[in-house]
Amino acid sequence: MTGGGDGDVAAEFGRAVNMTAAELERWLATEESKSVGQKDDGGESTGHASGRRIVELLRKRKSSWTDQDYAHMAKVVGYVHRHLAQRPSGDVRESRWRYSLMNWGHDPLK
Repeated sequence: MTGGGDGDVAAEFGRAVNMTAAELERWLATEESKSVGQKDDGGESTGHASGRRIVELLRKRKSSWTDQDYAHMAKVVGYVHRHLAQRPSGDVRESRWRYSLMNWGHDPLK
């Protein structure tokens, strides 16, 4: 990110998140989605919770985004960029790596 403010964060978020709200919602309902990520107390993983928040952001009017929304967008962008840099070799179609990215709204096969 360039540090130019909320507009840059929103633009980066728009590039990082390549799944629609409906696609992400369907994905989050799957066992594969629930099987990956770091979980506190054996509950919902950080990525899964982030995915639910991303669905809310995608459905929310841009004019009503808050500072917390922009902070979450920045977190999503950071995660997606870091994770993409760690791409494993071979077929990633059914990999935990891909499933984790998809929880954060990015399907690397799109």
